[in-house]
Amino acid sequence: MASRKMTFTLPDELASSFTKRIPARDRSRYVADAIADKLAEREKRLILACEIANQDPEVREIERNSTP
Repeated sequence: MASRKMTFTLPDELASSFTKRIPARDRSRYVADAIADKLAEREKRLILACEIANQDPEVREIERNSTP
């Protein structure tokens, strides 16, 4: 898998806690996993919001009227 080096700014307290708790050799993987988990959770919430909206009769009507 290709990788890209990135730079982030973190609050001092968070950065300190991170460096104390996560060994240097594990930090990139830890951050990648955390970002992947957060993005997956955001995607799940978006899908749920769309499913809820699609159950609304007004939304269904808009969809019917906008489809060619």
